[in-house]
Amino acid sequence: MTRYGILVLALFAIMTGSGLADESDALSDVERGRQLAFDRSKGNCLACHVIEGGELAGNYGPPLLMMKVRFPDRDVLREQVWDAEERNPDTRMPPFGRHKILTEEEIDLVVDYLLTL
Repeated sequence: MTRYGILVLALFAIMTGSGLADESDALSDVERGRQLAFDRSKGNCLACHVIEGGELAGNYGPPLLMMKVRFPDRDVLREQVWDAEERNPDTRMPPFGRHKILTEEEIDLVVDYLLTL
């Protein structure tokens, strides 16, 4: 490839952002939240919940759907993910925030995703 060709490709990459951001930067916050929710070593929501698009979903917890109707206040859903024992001392849902399973940012991303369901 000529120098001119390399220059054109480099300028195209700069103008379009192609190849310059790593993959996680290119994903939307909702998609990053989805990945965390489905990740067996992080959110692992599918272990207990049915979620559209998820495979091998559990049926112990309620299906995660109509989340904006069920949780019109985002902060209430965030508190549920942070530590469900606050609202239900008998829950089996892990306290993702209190036990530091998810970071503050990861909890926000998961909540952003859940509110799209």
